[in-house]
Amino acid sequence: MAKSCTLDELAGLVEGEVIGDGKLLVSGLNGIEYAVAGEITFITNAKKAGQLAGCKAAACIVPLECDELNLPCIKVRNPDLAAALVHNHLLEKKFAALGVLQPTHIGKDCRIPGEVTIGPMVCIGDRVKIGERVTLYPGVVIGSDAVIGDDTVLYANVSVADQSIIGKHVIIHAGVSIGSDGFGYATDQNGNHVKKPQVGNVQIDDEVEVGANSCIDRAAFGTTRIRHGTKIDNQVMVAHNVDVGENSILVAQAGIAGSTTLGRNVVLSGRAAVAGHLHIGDRVMVAGMSGVHGNLMQGSVVGGIPAIDVKKWGRATAAFSRLPEMLKDLRRLRREVDKLVGLIDSTGEETEREGEE
Repeated sequence: MAKSCTLDELAGLVEGEVIGDGKLLVSGLNGIEYAVAGEITFITNAKKAGQLAGCKAAACIVPLECDELNLPCIKVRNPDLAAALVHNHLLEKKFAALGVLQPTHIGKDCRIPGEVTIGPMVCIGDRVKIGERVTLYPGVVIGSDAVIGDDTVLYANVSVADQSIIGKHVIIHAGVSIGSDGFGYATDQNGNHVKKPQVGNVQIDDEVEVGANSCIDRAAFGTTRIRHGTKIDNQVMVAHNVDVGENSILVAQAGIAGSTTLGRNVVLSGRAAVAGHLHIGDRVMVAGMSGVHGNLMQGSVVGGIPAIDVKKWGRATAAFSRLPEMLKDLRRLRREVDKLVGLIDSTGEETEREGEE
């Protein structure tokens, strides 16, 4: 059953101000074009207020500078954040422990509390420690000596290798591989590749979310670390011994090569690639499809291959799009210069002849 809250209750949650009936009950949040009676919607800036004219929502979350509307509203400093908080609150459900559903394999000496939900076809190795209110969906595989923290959710077919450590309130989506071998080889004189054993582990701290089909490799030695609050999109690759700083964002298909460290609040946009053994400073932002080949100081904003300052990259990209016209102009100017050189040469020869006469 959907949760219902008054506008006053929601305003208290997001530190907002109610304009209109604070006792009005809402039971869901939806986009402007989808909202119906009994739901609350939101706009991220005052310029979008006109879109509310035909909206059926009961109320709206709006920015502070928004003028009065023809429906009750909650004024907040950051509507996008407020909408996320409200939506999570309305969807929040009390954990319902279903226990261990069969068929499931559980190894020896595991620590599994009573308040868990472990779906069918889950395979758990030996000496695994699982926290309270953990949910493991069907097909999850957890290797021996792994640790799963409280209130963590592993969706279908997640693979967690031996000795991996996963913190509290972590969400790992379907098909993620955690702790598979890092990509490390030594090559002999005949060109044969000899595998380097990968004997480290992976540690994922609290409040991390990992998108579907992403891969986080175990360390060659030591630990591959994803620190507190980091959010990883689908199909992201994190190689061995990488250390991702707190509250970083790795967008779809981004890749980080081995032994690179990222500072706090780093953003790698879609398909960005970072070479190995580098350090990326705090608050660095890398544009989509960029290639990073060197260390980046904190606060850098870069783009391109190789990645350079994003403003310089923008100018270079604009110039690149004009290269055909510039080449055409260059060829025309070269022909004109050749003509001028020919005229100067012929004039010089005539002058010399006149001088001889």
